Amino acid sequence: MRPLLRLIALLCLCLGYALPAQAAVTITFWSHELGNSFPHAFFTLRGIPDAGGPPVDANAGFTAKSVSPALLMGPVAGKLDIARPGYVASSDAQFSVVMSDTQYNAVLRLVDAWSEGKPDSVYRLSDHNCVTFVKEAARIVGLSGLDQPKLMKKPRSYLKAVGAANAGRVIPVGLHGKDYLASLPPISPSQATASNTTAVVATAAPVPSH
Repeated sequence: MRPLLRLIALLCLCLGYALPAQAAVTITFWSHELGNSFPHAFFTLRGIPDAGGPPVDANAGFTAKSVSPALLMGPVAGKLDIARPGYVASSDAQFSVVMSDTQYNAVLRLVDAWSEGKPDSVYRLSDHNCVTFVKEAARIVGLSGLDQPKLMKKPRSYLKAVGAANAGRVIPVGLHGKDYLASLPPISPSQATASNTTAVVATAAPVPSH
């Protein structure tokens, strides 16, 4: 099945289409620029694991637990940031990667490790922020060119640089969220699921340490 998925991904890259989400679980990397909130990076998970199970439709980012001048002074408490559907729709999908189940489970462990109260949930504006979080997810799915020190506070620029460094290895998207979401097919032929903003936490629960 895996060679067939790689072939489908290659065809999608050539045709410029997003891979249908029902082919394994796809991770898509997003940026959100200014507006009424800070620049932000996050990822979505969508599809069905190769091993089977319920459809996955979730997102996760990382942010400071509270916004205050303390952010400029040093480390503060961090938390997972599960975006509302409207926030996702107003963001920009940059690129996607179709994951193996091993990679998917490793991403769930990443989410678990960065959740509130865990050692990795400390937020530092310069080097342990939302960009660092998506950087670690990109590392899990085998991407390169991830060390971009000058872009660690610039989510969109960072993701564009990573996408460019991995041409041929990622599925380019480059669409506003509303347009990208409208282009996605149902996760399974019999069940079109809406975004579940708590699905990452719920799905990660069986993984050792959320």
